[in-house]
Amino acid sequence: MTLPGPLTAVRPATRGDVPAILDIYNEAVLHTTASYDLEPVTLASRLAWWDDKAAHGHPVFVAERGGTVLGWSTYGAFRTKPGYAHTAEHSVYVSATAHRQGLGRALMQPVITHARDAGLHVLVGGVDASNAASIALHVSLGFEQVAHFRQVGRKFGRWLDLAFMQLLLDDRP
Repeated sequence: MTLPGPLTAVRPATRGDVPAILDIYNEAVLHTTASYDLEPVTLASRLAWWDDKAAHGHPVFVAERGGTVLGWSTYGAFRTKPGYAHTAEHSVYVSATAHRQGLGRALMQPVITHARDAGLHVLVGGVDASNAASIALHVSLGFEQVAHFRQVGRKFGRWLDLAFMQLLLDDRP
């Protein structure tokens, strides 16, 4: 998929994209509440994450412009108990240098399509409740806020609220 702007495309990620994915994630860890991790993760841990995604058939997509990865998205298990097998939790991260350029939406679309094609019933996203842009993005894609957990996280010396966003992917009873 090609996006507006100078040669931006969303494509399936490769293992070779993991260092760029790591940089974008660690940027969010250090400077935002998009992740509740408190310390940057290592390349070894992100490669293990990649291998786990591949082993379970969970997709990873990247947005790329001029050979530079500017964002990524994925989904994986929501919970490990068998009763949750038709629900997945997604993630989407965009480099601070590429915010508000439509990349979040572009990265979410293949995740939603892949989840539907895989026969999933629900996608869930945990979003820092103060992240109005992410909540608005999710709502624009058909997600509904279904929960608001007060003060369940702590980062940067303050308590954080977590919003759960949910998208029903089909109308199965």
